Amino acid sequence: MRIAIIGAGGVGGYFGARLAAAGDDVTFVARGRHLAAIRKQGLTVRSPLGDLRVPSEAVVPAVSDLEAPDLVMVAVKLWDTEDVARQLAPLAESGAAVVSFQNGVQKDTELRRHLPAGSVLGGVGYISAFIEEPGVVVHNGTLQRLVFGEYDRKESPRARHFLDRCLAAGVDAEISGDIERTIWEKFVFLVGLSGTTSAVRQPIGVVRGNSGSRELLREVMHEVVAVGRAKGVDLDPGFADDRLAFCDTLPATMTSSMHNDLLRGNRLELSWLSGAVADLGAELGVATPRNRAIADILAPYALGDPAATGGAEVSAAGAASR
Repeated sequence: MRIAIIGAGGVGGYFGARLAAAGDDVTFVARGRHLAAIRKQGLTVRSPLGDLRVPSEAVVPAVSDLEAPDLVMVAVKLWDTEDVARQLAPLAESGAAVVSFQNGVQKDTELRRHLPAGSVLGGVGYISAFIEEPGVVVHNGTLQRLVFGEYDRKESPRARHFLDRCLAAGVDAEISGDIERTIWEKFVFLVGLSGTTSAVRQPIGVVRGNSGSRELLREVMHEVVAVGRAKGVDLDPGFADDRLAFCDTLPATMTSSMHNDLLRGNRLELSWLSGAVADLGAELGVATPRNRAIADILAPYALGDPAATGGAEVSAAGAASR
């Protein structure tokens, strides 16, 4: 399969490298210091499941440099979605499928504003991975999972083909029969994890181990469930408690990408996580006081903190990645 990866960071770099190692024709779009490092020495992925190296010729600096991919994986930060969607329009109009593995529940709505609606598949990724330094992606733990599917809930040939390629690459993957609900189910957990670890500035073990912050975590997720149900998503009313139990199974040291970005002084995806929950809640008449408080607490850092140690350096490397 000819696959383009927009963003060679934790998500795009890891899964793209796995697919390339399995024989697929994978091209990465990167920029800045990360692009320069990959062009010089290739992309290195360090993982408990086996290290990988992608050759330097597999990276290009712009979407316009891509040659007729069958499928495009979008893995940039959420604030880049609109710009990327505009650039992808010619490829999608020529038949390329587009699947986003970004965070949030608004990503595909943004993509469909600029791309043929039928070109967009829904997708979610589950992995802890990040750019350790330009040209190097590190995978934490062994979780590496992709779930995707068509919004009409039918199993299409393109989704099946991509599933086959993921499985051949050793990636844990499946097709969802209700991808919108799947995206929201991840969103419930993601908002809880990102919001609380960032506000408390501690990993999940500390958050879940204190009675006050544990209740904060549960209520943050419960608000997301309430907003999703108000939008017509078929979420179980008790799903927040299910996700809280799931949080108890996570390594105590696990944190979130937003927490890492906060500590490094990088821009935050706050507006698409707790901020989005608060805004959607206001539109739908659903109270979201916990998410609004988190959004307000972190608001001074939403655009990054250049004074933070290493902030400017890491931001340059991670700008086009997840």
